[in-house]
Formats: sequence, C-alpha cells, structure tokens
Amino acid sequence: MTIPVKQLSDPAVRSFVTALNAGDQSAVYDVLTPGATMADDGTDRDVREWLDREVFSTRGHMDVEAEADDGRALVARYRNDTWGEMRTRWHFTVEDGKVSRFETGQA
Repeated sequence: MTIPVKQLSDPAVRSFVTALNAGDQSAVYDVLTPGATMADDGTDRDVREWLDREVFSTRGHMDVEAEADDGRALVARYRNDTWGEMRTRWHFTVEDGKVSRFETGQA
C-alpha cells in the first residue's frame, strides 16, 4: 500500500516527490537550496548529475510506502528505465522550507 504524495507530512519533501514524479526539473531544483547536497548508498554525488542520470533522463518515479521523522524519512518503491524497480530509503534535511540534503539507497 502506498501513501498518496499529497498526504506526505513535510511540505518540502512533498514538493520534491511531486516534482520528481512529474519529471519537472525546474520544480525539483526550486525545492532544493542553492548548495544542496546528496548521497546515494553512502557516497556523496553531484546533485544535478545524479538527478539527470537517475531521474530525469530515465523517467524516475517514487511510490512512497512509509514515512517517519515528521515526513523527512521515506521508504519508497523507486523505479527508472535503467535499474527497474527497487525498494529504497530516503532521508531529507530541510532548512527554511527547502531541501538542503537528501540521502538515498536501497532499503
């Protein structure tokens, strides 16, 4: 069972997931702070390169299964055209209503 995106607790995380699922690059970057960082399976990556490779050019999509930490920690089925579908974990750091860091990896 998935949680509808519009019901995610944290507004910045909700905006991030909504934009990611829509493939809306501008909206994703609008919800990130200018110096936002990220990590994939514990390795820091360049945010823009990672988003282009893992989300925008491969039609990435998240179906959220669970949330914790006031909506800043998610477990989701993530899929894209490169890797197919996998169960993933996401943790977001939010500052002043924007995502300043996210960490993801297999759950």
